[in-house]
Amino acid sequence: MSSNRSERDAAPKISARTAAWPLALCYTALIVYASLYPFSDWRDQGIAPWFFLSEPWPRYWTWFDLISNLLGYAPLGFLCALSGLHSGRPRRAAHAVLIATLAAGLLSFSMESLQSYLPQRVPSNVDLTFNTCGAWLGAVVAYALDRLGAIDRWSRIRARWFAPHSRGALVLLALWPVALLFPTPVPLGLGQVMERLEAGLGELLQGTPFLAWLPLREIELQPLLPRVALLCALLGILLPSLLGYSIIRSKWRRAVFLVGVLAIGVCATGLSDALSFGPAHAWNWFSLPVQLGLVLALPVGLALLPLPPRWCAWLLALAIVLDLVLLNQAPASVYFSQTLQTWEQGRFIRFHGVIQWLGWLWPYITLAYLALRGLRRSRNLQ
Repeated sequence: MSSNRSERDAAPKISARTAAWPLALCYTALIVYASLYPFSDWRDQGIAPWFFLSEPWPRYWTWFDLISNLLGYAPLGFLCALSGLHSGRPRRAAHAVLIATLAAGLLSFSMESLQSYLPQRVPSNVDLTFNTCGAWLGAVVAYALDRLGAIDRWSRIRARWFAPHSRGALVLLALWPVALLFPTPVPLGLGQVMERLEAGLGELLQGTPFLAWLPLREIELQPLLPRVALLCALLGILLPSLLGYSIIRSKWRRAVFLVGVLAIGVCATGLSDALSFGPAHAWNWFSLPVQLGLVLALPVGLALLPLPPRWCAWLLALAIVLDLVLLNQAPASVYFSQTLQTWEQGRFIRFHGVIQWLGWLWPYITLAYLALRGLRRSRNLQ
């Protein structure tokens, strides 16, 4: 038994590049945004940025703040430690927990120090302590899973399920349900930015001669027809499904993945409305066109199972373009405007911006990923 353990510890890790590191970078960006929001009215108070280290325990605090600070950094510690454990270097793996904790603690210290320059934020040594403890907790969980062999089993499962060099697609798939957490004007419709982009450009160019250069719509945007809303819901499920198909070769695994995408998409969208309006309104988005689109997604997705991965990638690019064209012909409804106010005035004020940007940019980032992957493949063929 002990010899098997030593052989497992001495054996090199699977060489597939882990998605933990890019996910850690994405989560770091989320922490930076949440810590420094709203990025305005910076000023120097004439004191050292680290003055909060010697401050006493705050008089007013809540369990919500303590738990959120603890759990907020736990995923970062987990992902950073997982990157070290997956590197295959024994010395680095042995110190993965320490490295992840120190890195997350340094990030927290930097964020708290920078908050001293923001009038709407208050740096706190309690936040620093609980952030660091949360990162340590996440790193310990990663280390424990590695010692139990769970990380190696996941690596073997990933090698069986997904094609090599699929890290980028896996990161995009992991971010897709997160992007759905910010309510969208059209259910499951990511990338609807044209109306807000036009309004932003108009406001930016106001009073300049360049305003006349801005193309204006000749007709006012109209609500989507039921059949178009059905198609948008169908495409909203097919986009991540085709992305998964492009890195999954087995037909039965593709079928399981399709069912998982359907379940996650419905749950994430329902959770989004529940967080915005309460559990009683979690299914307000589940209209008849959306229901039909979700029902059609299953047979259409099953019909696409035999397609080769390269064809799935090309079909995904076409589906993204079609989805963006349809979505950006729809206006933001009054219901959606109320949702924006709920998010911007509630407890999600520190996080809504990152998730909203992710919802806007996910289809465009996916298109860029497909273009880079195609370019890399063409270079390898030369």
